[in-house]
Amino acid sequence: MKTVQAYAAQEQGGKLIPFTYELPELGSEEVDIKIHYCGICHSDLSMLNNEWGMTQYPLVPGHEIVGEIIAVGSEVKNLEPGNLVGLGWNSASCMHCHQCMNGSHHLCNTVEGTIVGRHGGFADKVRGHWSWAIPLPEGIDLKKAGPLLCGGITVFNPIILAGVKATDRVGVIGIGGLGHMALKFLNKWGCEVIAFSSNPDKKEQILAMGATKVINSRDPKELESIAGSLDFILNTTNVTLDWNSYLTTLGPQGKFHTVGAVLEPMAIPAFSLIMGEKTVGGSPLGSPALTRTMLEFCVRHNIYPMVEEFPLAEVNKAMEHLEKGKARYRIVLKVS
Repeated sequence: MKTVQAYAAQEQGGKLIPFTYELPELGSEEVDIKIHYCGICHSDLSMLNNEWGMTQYPLVPGHEIVGEIIAVGSEVKNLEPGNLVGLGWNSASCMHCHQCMNGSHHLCNTVEGTIVGRHGGFADKVRGHWSWAIPLPEGIDLKKAGPLLCGGITVFNPIILAGVKATDRVGVIGIGGLGHMALKFLNKWGCEVIAFSSNPDKKEQILAMGATKVINSRDPKELESIAGSLDFILNTTNVTLDWNSYLTTLGPQGKFHTVGAVLEPMAIPAFSLIMGEKTVGGSPLGSPALTRTMLEFCVRHNIYPMVEEFPLAEVNKAMEHLEKGKARYRIVLKVS
């Protein structure tokens, strides 16, 4: 048995305090990872506050994990101690259902969340199934790789699902932790990228991230100026907006895709879809294979999130920084 030194919340919205637990005997298809860095995602905050009604306490958050394999089970494939890997939102799937056999492991009906019913990466070690321990490509920046394993794949997957082409004109709503990575991906994809932002002070920075143009989402005239011109819109916000104002910026057969976990029902007028053959969709993260492809794309094009680093011991300070909306644009905890 291995002892894990972690930080856990004992109750809803509670502070993260030192927490020790024991890992049972390593399963034949499991790996243990010594954690070097762990990103902080808004989903960690949502789980801490039990916003989705599925949190179990004590909770050890953390699902943007970068580290080194220190132990492997007898049936583990293609991994060995010393390998550098990443572990994201998912830590296991059944490996025998139709979705897993089809390569869509993230859609497995019994997929295991890294911080759902188990302990995550605000710790010195973590365990997962070998298939979800993603080998890191040579040359990747370990300090910035963690957020790619959740936020990165969350915005990369829709580009693939929607069949976005280099010739497309696309929009991104919300230029924060997710949105700024979406800009970087779509820019390197070759698209003309329109950023929707309500903060005019961020305009120059947003352009530097890869946007072609910034539209003030609170100005009806600016929205009207691009009416019917976009092929694809990616929403990264988790708040209710005037969805129809964005649908009108889509051209015929345009696609609106949300990865923001908006808690209220989204009011989508039927005729805004019907008359232009437009579609609305959403997605979670992505498969292990697509995550590997994304990481290779990031290394090839030097795509990384903007990060702020905190030591693990200052995890509460880092969480407060995120909750107050001060993160620019992702936070990474240095563990070892």
